[in-house]
Amino acid sequence: MRFHHQAVVALAVAPAVWLGARALNGILGANPVEELLLTTGLWAFRFLLLSLAVTPLRQMTGWHGVIRFRRTFGLFAFFYACLHLATYLVLDQGLALRFILADVAKRPFITAGTAALFLMFPLAATSTRRAIRRLGRRWQVLHRLVYLSAAAAALHFIWKVKVIAGEPVYYGVALGLLLAFRVFRKAHAESAIRRQPAQA
Repeated sequence: MRFHHQAVVALAVAPAVWLGARALNGILGANPVEELLLTTGLWAFRFLLLSLAVTPLRQMTGWHGVIRFRRTFGLFAFFYACLHLATYLVLDQGLALRFILADVAKRPFITAGTAALFLMFPLAATSTRRAIRRLGRRWQVLHRLVYLSAAAAALHFIWKVKVIAGEPVYYGVALGLLLAFRVFRKAHAESAIRRQPAQA
């Protein structure tokens, strides 16, 4: 199992390594900063969706071992989101606070993306076993912020491209299905609990 986890980590790091190699060799295309922004943002969203897909996959297949990868997927979502933000702040805006604030005020999709990232901070900070033990049941409540983060990320993507077609729709549908699955499972579990006294 340790080997499997190492393989997942290696695969998760690979897009960043490949992107860095392309940047060093000057083969990111006509607009390298835009390519860096798009690629890091997409991988952040992909890993966020993967982290949300772990529980449905476990419940549908009975593969309980997959749960060990959920934290890894979540942390890599945070990692790529931080790369995405750093690219915007440093390479796109040159750390010019006045221009950054003006850009945020002018373009709501940046506000949505910033919200998605900031919602990840408490999730990443409490992803350790020690934090899980210390927070107890409150940990589960806190980590429901991942749904809000994913929704904000979806809005960020759709508002950025300004076209409700192609990849934004595919990722939006994937997120909708994952959230719908959770709503259905919760409703089914609550219904089963309510029926138990009547069957006794």
